[in-house]
Amino acid sequence: MKVPDPTQPGVHSATLSALELYADNPSAFLVLNRGNEYFTAAGLEGFVCYRPHGRRWIQFGGPFTDAPHRKELQARFLEHAHGSGRRVVAVQLQREDAELCAELGLTVNQVGASYAVELTDFSLRGKRFVRLRNKISRAHRAGLEVSEVDAEKFADDIGAIDARWLREKGRHVKELTFLIGEVGGPWQPLRKLFVGKIDGTAVGYVSYAPAYGSRPGWLHDLSRRLPDCPPGVMEAINSHAIDRVRELGAPWLHFGFTPFTGLDDAHRLPTASRAAARIVRLMADHGDRVYPAKSQLEYKSKWCPTAVLPEYFAFDGGISPRSLWSVVRVTNIV
Repeated sequence: MKVPDPTQPGVHSATLSALELYADNPSAFLVLNRGNEYFTAAGLEGFVCYRPHGRRWIQFGGPFTDAPHRKELQARFLEHAHGSGRRVVAVQLQREDAELCAELGLTVNQVGASYAVELTDFSLRGKRFVRLRNKISRAHRAGLEVSEVDAEKFADDIGAIDARWLREKGRHVKELTFLIGEVGGPWQPLRKLFVGKIDGTAVGYVSYAPAYGSRPGWLHDLSRRLPDCPPGVMEAINSHAIDRVRELGAPWLHFGFTPFTGLDDAHRLPTASRAAARIVRLMADHGDRVYPAKSQLEYKSKWCPTAVLPEYFAFDGGISPRSLWSVVRVTNIV
């Protein structure tokens, strides 16, 4: 069955509780995006998040339940999909999720990686951060002021930045959907929003979502800026946010999933498709025109990530053109 709308009274706390208890995926908070659906099974806690597309159900992450019941919940979700005449494509799986899907017979391939910085002893001091400090200083010299804000009160400013950002990106460069979060909505009080202003005008923002599990902290999620703002604005906003969440005791800052990066044969699972692996590698080497993975990785690498975590996609019934197209349409990955 599907979980009722998690924005309704009584469901909010149950959904959030499942994430807090069982989520080890640093991007797990994104399952709360509007438009997602949720599968539950009688007698089992937790849920599986998915989004329908034609005859495919695109699953986000693994099953969010306790360890002894992960396999059963995933298997029952697959059975429910098959009983409805649907196949499952699972995206943004962590290694444990990927191994589970492989055990259940799905074709599983690494598609990218996520990046995280341990904040306990983090500092921008030292030679390796010279260029980053210079960019941040340049933004502040241009008059940048960064503050944490109320998303509702800054809705017009965020909307203006979004509109300019989308116009300037061009038709060949796309942003992930389904795999990124939102600003606003019923879950906004749980997020943090930092905005950079110059002469009173908002020029950029970064939204952060809670991260749970073995590396708890915050996920550097949705970020946008005006195309003509000074260099270093986004870096300065993130640096300010790091200082703030460190004060609150957050152990980790996650930079999230970047497709076509961090690929390594050591991460390959036995059920991987060689053809799919070649396509992913080709995109990693030559696909920057359709998805800006290299520029995203360059930004994340500036912060010297402590952890690089492989992420996988899994295909129920093997990889087919229809399954690949479903992923493309739902995630906007290319």
